[in-house]
Amino acid sequence: MADAKENPGDALVTFLPHRLNRHPVVVRGLTADELWVCAGLSAVAGFLTGVPLAWLTHSIAMVPTLIVAGIGIGVFAGGGFLRRQKRGRPDTWLYRQLQWQLTIHYPALAAHVGGRGLITRSGWWSTRRLRPPSTRGTP
Repeated sequence: MADAKENPGDALVTFLPHRLNRHPVVVRGLTADELWVCAGLSAVAGFLTGVPLAWLTHSIAMVPTLIVAGIGIGVFAGGGFLRRQKRGRPDTWLYRQLQWQLTIHYPALAAHVGGRGLITRSGWWSTRRLRPPSTRGTP
């Protein structure tokens, strides 16, 4: 069989790119899923601040205004924050971190978020070696 370098016309892929299976970055270092979560949480925060402000100013237009402003600020600030947090870590770090935090702080949710498979034990780990390595061969 001929080598792929010898016959470039046969369209064989001789390598797999390193980042082939990663989600594409959409905005400010966020993937599409992270962008939706960030925008959703920011919209909820804008809504929760807009309702009391609309009641105080007697203007219902404050609610959608603060929702849009919240999304803009949330994506800008949240994207920068998450980009710094994710730098140099594996692709699944953010999801595992959220899963671990929910499992530790809310044990009732552990079964629903897949936290039962996580190691949540804290304490000292040992290798159960009782004798020093130099005395292994002596009786």
